[in-house]
Amino acid sequence: MFRMAATLRPAFTGVSILCALVTVSGAQSGAEPKLDHAQVATIRTFISGAWDTLTRSMTDCKTLVDPKLAAEAAQPILYLPAGYSVPASVQKMQQQDCRVQVKNLPMELHGPGEVDTYTFQPHGVLYLEHPYVVPGGRFNEMYGWDSYFIIRGLVRDGRTELARGMVENFFFEIEHYGTLLNANRTYYLTRSQPPFLTSMAMAVYESEKAAGKEDKPFLERAYGFASKDYGMWTRGEHLAGHTGLSRYYDFGEGPVPEGRKDEGKVHRKAVAYLAAHPDVAGGLIEERKGGEDRDLHDPNYVVEVCDEALTMEKAGCDPKTTVHLTRDFYKGDRAMRESGFDISFRFGPYGGATHHYAPVCLNSLLYKTEKDLEAMARLLGRVREAQEWREKAETRASIMRKLFWDSEKGQFFDYEFETGKRSQYQYASTFYPLWTGWATPDEARAVQGHLKVFELAGGIVMSPVESGAQWDYPYGWAPLQLIAVEGLRNYKFNADADRVSRKFLATVLENFQRDGTIREKYNMVTRSTEANVSAGYQINVIGFGWTNGVFLTLADGVRE
Repeated sequence: MFRMAATLRPAFTGVSILCALVTVSGAQSGAEPKLDHAQVATIRTFISGAWDTLTRSMTDCKTLVDPKLAAEAAQPILYLPAGYSVPASVQKMQQQDCRVQVKNLPMELHGPGEVDTYTFQPHGVLYLEHPYVVPGGRFNEMYGWDSYFIIRGLVRDGRTELARGMVENFFFEIEHYGTLLNANRTYYLTRSQPPFLTSMAMAVYESEKAAGKEDKPFLERAYGFASKDYGMWTRGEHLAGHTGLSRYYDFGEGPVPEGRKDEGKVHRKAVAYLAAHPDVAGGLIEERKGGEDRDLHDPNYVVEVCDEALTMEKAGCDPKTTVHLTRDFYKGDRAMRESGFDISFRFGPYGGATHHYAPVCLNSLLYKTEKDLEAMARLLGRVREAQEWREKAETRASIMRKLFWDSEKGQFFDYEFETGKRSQYQYASTFYPLWTGWATPDEARAVQGHLKVFELAGGIVMSPVESGAQWDYPYGWAPLQLIAVEGLRNYKFNADADRVSRKFLATVLENFQRDGTIREKYNMVTRSTEANVSAGYQINVIGFGWTNGVFLTLADGVRE
């Protein structure tokens, strides 16, 4: 149990996170860097070898390791689908000195959240048929949205077979684990990640077609599994109220098991911050009643809120009330993790209200899914279905334009569907409508005109809000560089796209020259790997799968 004396002041000195707007110097921040072709060639060679270093399979003992858990199981467990026979690859692993125990899941799964993940003692890795590339470091499994950016790099590097195997693994997840998972660990059986499946499948299909192999049976399989994945996002709990749009939602309860080692203090900080900021704490904390029995599998972090006068009068704390995080906060925290943007203050403090929003990013990706499924249907000769997908996409675009677009600010904003209010939190997700192609030319021009909000010396920053979280100022991430750059290119803003590309490529190159590593995120102000994160895990992981993929893609796309 965590107890802290706190006073109800606008700024809470017990927490180092202050949500303050910072001044962004904009597109002119720093001279536009020049790229050294010899250095680019060196890093390309490094990335080519890194794919093998980051590849895992069910014949490799390294696949079983889970750095995120506080303690490794004495005998790691590999879980197979219910009723699934032990494959030869797993038998080979058992014959090695992996000390692995192989179990079947207790039931067939048809969707996320059908099994209580707290029943897994210990947690383990979920079987996949084909080798796959992991991000690196603490992320030693195949992730949902990471894999799209990894696959972009793989096909560009001539590793299409490995990329295709990863897409086939996602088909396997949907068929046997009920959904495309956040990643293939048992504690992820309650949620997915941003829907990039059609983008991944089309990247592989088009790569193979360019090499002279047009594989319609693969496209047919992709169409079927992507349609099923789309259905998960467009019904039930994933609906954003009655808006006709979707939201992020995790079917689990309480704190996530995988966060307790590297993120042990995040919930302590969250409850303290919310206690000190009651104006933004509605529904996320509540008074703890004496003898209350809670069923959230959580550590019951609480905070004592004291009378300010009494606190100033004496060193001790005479508590007036004791508060704790609510079930709704944990729902939001989990939904935030499904979004991939963990942690940001974009959806309220510590992301605790994520599931109350229809997000620009998610619904733009669902629009792209609808357009991709339309294209697949036409290629497969399903003319009527293609028209249906087209109509779905047009309907979604119409709703998104009404709810997300702010003509005065010239940006797209998330929509809090329960209050009927558009968020005012400026975020790099404003580039998603350009990347997915539903922004009008005038809207795209307005977004381009506000590049100064996001463009810094190192590339695109996530937001102009310094919250202490890694998905806010001053950090930039490879996926959003690619989405911003390709979004700008879609609307012929090529000079801006080239400039942003060079800034980010140079940032990665210069840091690689310093320490020989590629990282998951970069400081867009200092153009370094410096990361002083105070909300969430504080590591800047080395690897790093999606940075590798984005670097190769941007390097090939930038014009001299």
